[in-house]
Amino acid sequence: MRRIIFLIRSIILVTLLIALLPDAADAQRLKPGPQDLSFFSSVDDTDQPYSVYIPENFDESKSYPLVVFLHGAWSNHRLGMRRLFGVGNSQGYDFIKPGNVPFENDVEATRYWPPFRPVDYIAAAPLARGTAGYQGVAEQDVYDMIDDLRARFHIDEERVYLTGLSMGGGGTLWLGLTRPDVWAAIAPVCPAPPEGTMELAGNASNLPVHLFIGDKDFLFQTAIEWKGKLGETALRLDYAEYPGVGHNSWEWAYKDGFIFDWFSQFKRDLYPEKVSFTTKWFKYNSAYWVTIDDMIPGKTATAEAKFTGPNAVTVTVSGINAFTLRLEGHPQFNSSKKVSVNVNGKAFSVRSADAVSFMLSGGNWINSRFTPGLTSKQKGAEGPLHAAVAGSHIYVYGTADNPPADVLAERRRQAMAAADWNGMGGRIMVFPRVVADRDVRPSDYVRSNLILFGTRETNSVIEHFADKLPMHLDPKAENYGLVYIFPMNRHYILVNSGLPWWTPPKGQTTRTGYAFSGTIVEILKMYQDFVLFRETPDDIITRGCFDNNWKLPADAAEALKADGAVKLN
Repeated sequence: MRRIIFLIRSIILVTLLIALLPDAADAQRLKPGPQDLSFFSSVDDTDQPYSVYIPENFDESKSYPLVVFLHGAWSNHRLGMRRLFGVGNSQGYDFIKPGNVPFENDVEATRYWPPFRPVDYIAAAPLARGTAGYQGVAEQDVYDMIDDLRARFHIDEERVYLTGLSMGGGGTLWLGLTRPDVWAAIAPVCPAPPEGTMELAGNASNLPVHLFIGDKDFLFQTAIEWKGKLGETALRLDYAEYPGVGHNSWEWAYKDGFIFDWFSQFKRDLYPEKVSFTTKWFKYNSAYWVTIDDMIPGKTATAEAKFTGPNAVTVTVSGINAFTLRLEGHPQFNSSKKVSVNVNGKAFSVRSADAVSFMLSGGNWINSRFTPGLTSKQKGAEGPLHAAVAGSHIYVYGTADNPPADVLAERRRQAMAAADWNGMGGRIMVFPRVVADRDVRPSDYVRSNLILFGTRETNSVIEHFADKLPMHLDPKAENYGLVYIFPMNRHYILVNSGLPWWTPPKGQTTRTGYAFSGTIVEILKMYQDFVLFRETPDDIITRGCFDNNWKLPADAAEALKADGAVKLN
């Protein structure tokens, strides 16, 4: 009887709770129009903001196209969203701001949302750490934001578009060309691309591109070079040049929400007839139905693959040791029949249900899948130096030799300097931790890259890994700087012994491309996997890439032995 009474009471309680719950139609939902959201970043355990536009009459069951906008230098996500919809103001180039109250500055414009032209798109603009460019941490933020949007909304993956202005226009080219199969089309406006982007222009062979520039822009010549290059390589190039306009061509490019109309023409084609793909990094090793499985470190790898008929593919590669063709789903592929593949002139006839792989063996191509060894360079374990600060990382100074207070303070100051992400654009919103070697926690070894200052004698974390690391600076060697990256426990260790990597050169080091962050970590992009210099970076003993098994090349090892400042393991 007691059981029956308890059951009845339980049923009554559950019924009351259900009655008190809000109806699905009345549940809390995001309002339509522009607003701010955030995602949690594992880079530095922070919430990162982004602006999002939600269409009027939003339907949760419907898939929506997505437009991603990348803001320019000294701007932010809220200003970026306004500019995307053609109601954004200039960045201080004139006093009257089109689409805003006269004499309104950027700070005032950031505080509210003006009316937007209604579009049936979801649009999103990340803060991406401020004026940080769109490589490394900021680049990861863009993709983390997209993942957050996918978790919140139904995104039409065949209609994801990318655009941005100035620094963001350069980011549009970088993100668009490193991972071309993510996007249905891209639209760079007065772009300032980072170094090395032009080499990837051929990756636009299946991308429609719209390029905008004013003929009085200081970036005009850069845009003209891109126009010529993309005119040869892009699937389609539309070009708009505005006479008499300086570095504010976005006011015309995005006017009246034009870019949404232009994007509406295109859908992504995951299975184009031909794929042209160039890369230098395992991080970006795949496009459409071609994956590069192994390549030569530090060298440009290029693959061109084309269906010449049903189940017939011709492939030309250079700088590549192994690759895979993922054919399942391609309209020209029938898994019940053999596929003919010609690799650099060598013919193969193979049967496969989904993919076929090839690798070099003894200088000859064979039909076999390459499997990287545990110590091989691969995605997530390839370097170069800047990769160590492109994700979650901490800066660690040494206390192992019980230094006096003034020496300890100087070591901490050096690590703090490296961790200071203030750049030419002001405060960059990246907040890595700085700790002493004795304060590194077990979780830090599991989830973070370690930026280690000192030697095995002064830093206990370096000593902990000493037998596994490839080299060590002799503690008696004075006025040397040794910097190298090495994979460890699915993360990176970056060792900086002796002089710091940001030691000023006597002369001016020349770089091409546009670097915006102006931070100390940006200097790491000047090098590959390792560098040893004496007194200043003007006097480099050796520098370069580790080989595919993370071994020093013979010439670098000989240079280090001859100099004597470094002991090799």
